Amino acid sequence: MPSIFTQIIRGEIPCYKIYEDDKTIAFLDIHPETKGHTLVIPKKEVDKIYDLPDEDYEALMATVKKLSKHLEKQLNARILWKVIGTDVPHTHVHLLPYDETWQHGRTLELTPAEFEQIRQTLELSE
Repeated sequence: MPSIFTQIIRGEIPCYKIYEDDKTIAFLDIHPETKGHTLVIPKKEVDKIYDLPDEDYEALMATVKKLSKHLEKQLNARILWKVIGTDVPHTHVHLLPYDETWQHGRTLELTPAEFEQIRQTLELSE
C-alpha cells in the first residue's frame, strides 16, 4: 500500500505544498512543532534515507539545503534538520524554523487559513 506521502505526491491527499521539482516535493507538516515546519521528501518511496539511490539522496539533500536557506531568509530563523524515519515508511527530512518560541515536542494548532498564509509566505518556485 502506498505511504501517505506517496498519496500526497499523486495528489490523492491535499497538502500545503511549498516546493516541487522532478525528484522531490516539500510541504508543511500538518502537526507542526513551529510555524513553517516543513517536510521534504523524495518522490521515490523508499523507507530509509540510507537506502535511497545516490541520485535521489543527492536530489533530496539539495532540496533540503535550498529550502533551508529560503526558510531562514523568509522567517528570520535558524533551520534545524531532523531525520527520524519511524512515523511514515517513506524517507523524509523535517525542516524546523528555530527561534526563541520553539519548544521541542510541542505541536501547534493552526487553522487552515494560518496554514495557507504560511504556505504563501514560504512557497518557492523551481
